[in-house]
Amino acid sequence: MDESRVAFIAIVGCPNVGKSSILNRLLGEKIAIVSPKPQTTRTGITGVLTTPDNVQLIFTDTPGFHKPKNKLGEIMVHTVDESVSGVDVCLFVVEPEKELRAAELELLRRLKAAKAPVVLAVNKTDAVKDKAEIALLILKLTKECDFEAVVPVSALKNEGIDELLDELKKLSAPSMHFFPDDTLTDQPERVIAAELIREKMLLRLDKEVPHGVAVAIERFSERDDADILDIDAVIYCEKESHKGIIIGKGGAMLKAISTAARKDLERFFEIQVNLKCWVKVKEDWRNREGLIHNFGLD
Repeated sequence: MDESRVAFIAIVGCPNVGKSSILNRLLGEKIAIVSPKPQTTRTGITGVLTTPDNVQLIFTDTPGFHKPKNKLGEIMVHTVDESVSGVDVCLFVVEPEKELRAAELELLRRLKAAKAPVVLAVNKTDAVKDKAEIALLILKLTKECDFEAVVPVSALKNEGIDELLDELKKLSAPSMHFFPDDTLTDQPERVIAAELIREKMLLRLDKEVPHGVAVAIERFSERDDADILDIDAVIYCEKESHKGIIIGKGGAMLKAISTAARKDLERFFEIQVNLKCWVKVKEDWRNREGLIHNFGLD
């Protein structure tokens, strides 16, 4: 039997570079929501992968590093700082832009201060026709940080993920496993349900509305007399006008969001789901610490 090994890994990067997509690919299962909009991830989401050769990798998918504009944004940046403190490896994700962002340079400064090994993943390589651009970006980044490994990947096409996994496994250390080997995530089921519902809003709503929504699960219970999971969810938004947009004409938008979320919930929990969603207004909740705490975002 192979010696058991473990590595705690923080996945960090700017908004919308594909951190959650890479996590889902590494796990082979969707636990982190994904959308084209920046700041999709609000909290540190933990995923667990135990490989056939007895290595357990414990990932934290952090919010995109950005300049905060409200109290929730400040908490998200603090989550990034906390996540890179005390981990075994930092997985730094970038996309193949020609110029380095100021936020990326600041992140690298913080990673170097944390003194954990850093693996660089250049994501979205499928979107670049001239591969020389990727090499140029890697050259610029390696001048800023001494990476343990550099791996070009495409989470969309599932390219380079096995190579990335191999590099991360090399940085694991002998240890007993911290989770049962069949564990996928430490996230409570209610959190997963709320995030899957929020993802469907991110994919369907425009402009500022998606960032001003939060989802609270009021009921999450399996029936005694049938294989049906009842989930009652309340969608909170910041303005009355946003409530109308989320509900849509004749309730069409809310129905589309609920239907798409129900399908994902049934796939994830492997049971028939009865999902009911309501929409309520909580003005300026992203600047109200009590509400942020109630929504589990701190």
